[in-house]
Amino acid sequence: MIPYIRKVTVEQKKWIDGGSFRDGLAFCQTIPGATAMQMSAYVGLKARGLAGAALSFVGFGLPAFVLMTVLSALYTRTHSLPTVVSAFNGLQVVIVAIVANATVMFGRTSLKGWKDGAIGLAAAIAFILGVTPIVTILLAAPAGALIYRGEPLAGKAAATARSHVSTRSLLLLLAVVGLAFAFLFVAQPTFFDLATLMAKIDLFAFAGGFSSVPLMFHEIVDVRHWLDNSTFLNGIALGQITPGPIVITATFVGYLLYGLPGAAVATVSIFLPSFLVMVVAAPYFGRLIGLPYFVEAIRGILVSFVGLLLSITVTFALQVHWDIPHLLLTAAAFVALWLKVEILWVALAAAIVSVLVLCGD
Repeated sequence: MIPYIRKVTVEQKKWIDGGSFRDGLAFCQTIPGATAMQMSAYVGLKARGLAGAALSFVGFGLPAFVLMTVLSALYTRTHSLPTVVSAFNGLQVVIVAIVANATVMFGRTSLKGWKDGAIGLAAAIAFILGVTPIVTILLAAPAGALIYRGEPLAGKAAATARSHVSTRSLLLLLAVVGLAFAFLFVAQPTFFDLATLMAKIDLFAFAGGFSSVPLMFHEIVDVRHWLDNSTFLNGIALGQITPGPIVITATFVGYLLYGLPGAAVATVSIFLPSFLVMVVAAPYFGRLIGLPYFVEAIRGILVSFVGLLLSITVTFALQVHWDIPHLLLTAAAFVALWLKVEILWVALAAAIVSVLVLCGD
């Protein structure tokens, strides 16, 4: 999505220049949240201030929310049908390929030497041993600051946004968010639990939407047992055939738990914290990127996600029923993704193949 956002906002609409877009991308890749969502909001922030950021953010995410809600409703009514079961059996093995491909992509861009490998491996081992992903991330930050100390800093481009966001507007927004969470705490404690969980996942999901997968899986499946392994994988699969980031799986989780209100609460909560971080931190990022400890800590966090994604790939693989057809389907999906075929087409092709060829497995 990033090249397409650049084409529309820089070349066609000319809302932002190429240099500002490049700085904004560096900024959005550093802070938590889905990068494409953050970039849409960053462009709005540069072009029209806080209101522009909010409208861009909502406009980018709304189609995915609507489609995912419809798909979730259909899933609750049809998930036990043989054809649907067969389709999801195929989609689940493709999810293994998708997350494995994401792990490889993360590894190629993040692992530059033995120090990176050591942090990534430690994160994978910690996850396997039952250490929560959030604790792993919190430990990776000081580990990065310690291990990378003294190394030359890379990418000192100052990404600042003169967004004309007044302190009053920002405080008002934060007050509204605080009141909304307080209302849920008093009136709907179950919704408050859902909202705070999704917000926590978003705050620790650095390096794009895929980094939220191990966090979400751990909290929703392992800790709270809101969904079983297979149902969560089905939610990830549905998330891959929507136009939004993979964290839109939160909509699926919320819908299965509490219907449409739950879907709305989960969706807002999985996106809101990173949006607030973006609008608050944008004017100061140029200073932060020049601080060695900040850069080294962020590098440690990003590298740790390689290990977390590797672990979740293995975890997902252990949940799938493997046979020769599914192994071939997974291999074909991985090769297609490696060749840059769009995830949407890979997922749809897998579902069709599963229905036509693998039905009854």
